[in-house]
Amino acid sequence: MSSHGDPIPMTARKGGALRGTAHVPGDKSISHRSLILGALSVGETKITGLLEGQDVLDTGRAMASFGAEVINHGEGNWSVHGVGVGGFAEPDHVIDCGNSGTGVRLIMGAMATTPIRATFTGDASLNGRPMGRVTDPLALFGAQAVGREGGRLPMTIIGADEPIPVRYTVPVPSAQVKSAVLLAGLNAPGHTVVIEQEVTRDHTERMLSGFGADLSVKQTEEGRVITLIGQPELTPQSITVPRDPSSAAFPVCAALISEGSDVLVPNIGLNPTRAGLFITLQEMGADLTFENEREEGGEPVADLRAKFSPDMRGIEVPPERAASMIDEYPILSVVAANATGKTVMLGVKELRVKESDRIDAMARGLEACGVTIEETEDSMTVHGLGPSGVPGGATAQARLDHRIAMSFLCAGFAAQKPISIDDGGPIATSFPIFEELMTGLGATLTRDDP
Repeated sequence: MSSHGDPIPMTARKGGALRGTAHVPGDKSISHRSLILGALSVGETKITGLLEGQDVLDTGRAMASFGAEVINHGEGNWSVHGVGVGGFAEPDHVIDCGNSGTGVRLIMGAMATTPIRATFTGDASLNGRPMGRVTDPLALFGAQAVGREGGRLPMTIIGADEPIPVRYTVPVPSAQVKSAVLLAGLNAPGHTVVIEQEVTRDHTERMLSGFGADLSVKQTEEGRVITLIGQPELTPQSITVPRDPSSAAFPVCAALISEGSDVLVPNIGLNPTRAGLFITLQEMGADLTFENEREEGGEPVADLRAKFSPDMRGIEVPPERAASMIDEYPILSVVAANATGKTVMLGVKELRVKESDRIDAMARGLEACGVTIEETEDSMTVHGLGPSGVPGGATAQARLDHRIAMSFLCAGFAAQKPISIDDGGPIATSFPIFEELMTGLGATLTRDDP
């Protein structure tokens, strides 16, 4: 069942070429952080191009619950009148973060060093995901967490009365954990230090610096060391949100596997900690080019042009690349199924604890569509069947996961027989215009009677 209503069964089938310009939504990671840092600033932050998917809207409502004034001016233009670092008020109701692991973990960090309590919940998918990876380091600041068995939501966070700064080495590559600790460090005196051995997306560091925090990054023998001096007064900003590379992945990959396609996806953020998929696709032989490369708001941006690529071949994707493309492995596995030879994806155990177990979800769905898959706890191997070689003709379980749902619909655009999903409702959490955008490019996509 969809997280926000009745199931929406959908079917994708092979049709004509995909052609045109795909204006994908704003970057979800930057949208979340814009609202949260705006709420922690003193004064008005103006945001243009905010992603208005359900995940981000839930974060906006949460910031209002903590006392910030969050205003939607229409057409992706928003403003946040912040309460300052340490200024969060105790919410008078439960904070519902819907499907968003990013939202709930970052918000927990942002309030963990303020002496208030907040209770968090989410949909069935989010309430099944472990929160210990965030609550454990937050406890070092003095915060307490009381939740269900296994560290799961619903959960109450009791903010630290007298927070202390911490020095924390992130045990697994996770931008969410790193960001939660840094946000908690804002209201702790002294130096909070986060060490990561593998680089993860660095939007939080870039944006904290942009809002006026005293933050430094050094590469040492320990790893990448991020040092934040606590209790700053953050300065409100005007933010233009670049288009989301994780959303761009779907029209890009659909074009690469659909015969005769030529799709332009403009204004895509190409932060090097997020660009792993595009590097991988080019290594596979994809006809993918970057046009009009430039910088906007401290982030590299370009227009992506993707053309049908019948000569793509399977490769081994190195484990060190996983952090820069962790959300893109589901759609990469669809591309791999349409390439020649096998594609081996290593170091991807983080996929097991996303909105769903994404390795299992993609493996079972692709197998139902006639693709041979091998998996371990930390890897996935797809045996490609070549251009338009996927038999299809199956219904895949989306498992309340927006990226699983969109990946199988994209697979259907190139498969020999239609591919259906049981529920497209979760797509609205990150890409509310997916259906409209893809059909506008010429895709054959329908809603089915439940």
